Amino acid sequence: MKHLALFSYNFKNILIMPRKKNYLNNKDLREQIVISLENDELTREAQKMLQLLAERTINKLSYVNEEDRKDCLQFALLDLLKYWRNYKPEFPNAFAYYTEIAKRGYAKGWNKIHPNKYKGTLSMDRINSKDSDTGNGGMFNI
Repeated sequence: MKHLALFSYNFKNILIMPRKKNYLNNKDLREQIVISLENDELTREAQKMLQLLAERTINKLSYVNEEDRKDCLQFALLDLLKYWRNYKPEFPNAFAYYTEIAKRGYAKGWNKIHPNKYKGTLSMDRINSKDSDTGNGGMFNI
């Protein structure tokens, strides 16, 4: 009966651990995106890869509420599907390109769910009445 080794030794008796297999290979992703760009439609394999990328990348972030996490993931998936055509095949790192799109999608979703940008500041809104013209006059609400 053969036993499979989970590690090996090199010639100098130094323990070498096997490399982890990446969940998504940059070369494979780039290849599928180039095929998709030629066909002007995402291949099924490319769709799966982009979804996997978004689902795995969001695990590096922490959310208090699981619903917020799901919403941000959907924003990232939407952005990936919206902007996949913008990739330029002359650049070798498709994985980094799409990871950045996903990260910006998470941020866009978070800012949409929790808009704190103008919290604590004053804003001026123009109030128009039916009989006022749209000229320079009018009332403002602070």
